[in-house]
Amino acid sequence: MPTISELVTTQVSRAINTSMESGDLPKASIPEILIERPQKKEHGDFACTISLKLSSILKMNPMDIAKAIVSNLDSNEMISVKNITSPGFINLSLNSIWLASQVKSIRKSPEKFTRLDIGENKTVQVEYVSANPTGQLHVAHIRGAVIGSTIANILQATGHAVHQEYYINDAGNQIEKFNQSLLIRYKQLFDDNIDFPDGLYPGEDIVSIAQKIKSSKGEKYLNLNESESKSEIGFLGKSLILSQIASELDLLGIKFDEWFSEKTLLDNNEFQYCLQALEESGYVTQKDGATWLKTSQLGEEKDNVLIRNNGIPTYYATDIAYHFNKFKKRNFDKVIDIWGADHHGQIPRLKKALSLIKVDASKLDVILVQMVRFKKGSVTEKLSKRKGTAIPLATLVKEIGSDACRYMFLSKSHESQVEFDLDLTKKQSSENPIYYIQYAHARICSILKSANIKKIDYFNDTEKTIYNNQTELELIKKLIEFPEILEMSSTNLSPHHIPHYSFELASRFHLFYQHCKVINEDPQNMNETISRLLLIDATRIMLDTCLKMMGMTSPEEM
Repeated sequence: MPTISELVTTQVSRAINTSMESGDLPKASIPEILIERPQKKEHGDFACTISLKLSSILKMNPMDIAKAIVSNLDSNEMISVKNITSPGFINLSLNSIWLASQVKSIRKSPEKFTRLDIGENKTVQVEYVSANPTGQLHVAHIRGAVIGSTIANILQATGHAVHQEYYINDAGNQIEKFNQSLLIRYKQLFDDNIDFPDGLYPGEDIVSIAQKIKSSKGEKYLNLNESESKSEIGFLGKSLILSQIASELDLLGIKFDEWFSEKTLLDNNEFQYCLQALEESGYVTQKDGATWLKTSQLGEEKDNVLIRNNGIPTYYATDIAYHFNKFKKRNFDKVIDIWGADHHGQIPRLKKALSLIKVDASKLDVILVQMVRFKKGSVTEKLSKRKGTAIPLATLVKEIGSDACRYMFLSKSHESQVEFDLDLTKKQSSENPIYYIQYAHARICSILKSANIKKIDYFNDTEKTIYNNQTELELIKKLIEFPEILEMSSTNLSPHHIPHYSFELASRFHLFYQHCKVINEDPQNMNETISRLLLIDATRIMLDTCLKMMGMTSPEEM
């Protein structure tokens, strides 16, 4: 279904063409028509500045152009008021009868308002979280997880074939350090005289995994040689941590279509194939016993190591191979990576490497997620796993719930830092935005339940619906705005528009509820009652759509 702005644009375009065909305006090519929402309500629902653009083209006064366009606007149900203000703005207002028809349309065909087909079923891979399998997830990981899963939901709602993926960093130096750390912690459970070397992972996560392995395997890894024991205990430890990570993400309602192992790129020779393709490009060189990509010749400040002098590939090298796999092996039309903001320098060098192996890097979008600050009371601090101030995902979800977590991390653009206010998320009042939105949904469900008990047949909406109260009309206008919000969120990969819209819709509903009695049992007012029941049911549909898109619940009671 076209968005409301597109419908208005079509009306204006037809009026211009009619004006030119009739001779009211000289014939000329029509520039892009921009439809905007005025900041002041008294200026109408939409404003158009096309008269100003046409003025220089047609060599006419913009006020005269505006008059010609307005006089040729179709007299249909959609637009009721058309006026012109200096120096040539065209202001348009929507017809209340047409708005009433949209309420019925939302109820009868909700998919027309809640889904778009702009994706044309193109395949999109969304890869997010992808933390090293060396411990539990923390708050710093949650924001990327919530943003990634919501983007996936938005893309699915706009006609894309979406594949959600977690990339397991199970090769390279980090996993070697993990294996060594786990083996030593395991051995320490049998002999507390064993020292723990510097440079390994000292975290309690490793100790916990070691204890689980001791409980299930006993002394097994004390009786193998060093290489075997490190490899086997590392594999088991990785499996336990990944299982734990999957359980933690499940608390947020996140499930992946695939958990892709970095190690498989090496085991099935895809990495070697990709390295050979890079070598054939002429940009690979050997230096100091290591293999380098001459990225300095591609505009970077320096060359980058592909394979270290110990024979272990760098993250950069396997990342190139991983994206080669995405585009050339699995043929995704588009790939979206969700990364932490500290990885911003990796984007240009990755894209330049991909261009060397004939991958269209323009099909790769990398979303950088800014850091999280945690506020409790008057204290605010940056969360850091290294400093021990990071809060485990499971702890946070247990304390405030999945819905509050998801909303707080979605409520600002990924380009902005987030201050997570723990006290606010616990408040059951209008100060807490997620409570405010969900309460609107629950209140509507309660009213509809009451209508059913009173046997008011609003489902049979054959009665003529009439909306005269301004809060009714403003609520409908917000309802029909959703397709535009959805399209913008999908096109710009900006999920924060959904929580903003949800809050605004809830606000319009609460204001409507304050001014309009929904159920009036006087038979003479039954048409008004049914009209308002239809309106709040349409609002329920849209709130439910938004909440589900954000990965949240739609409570019927609160």
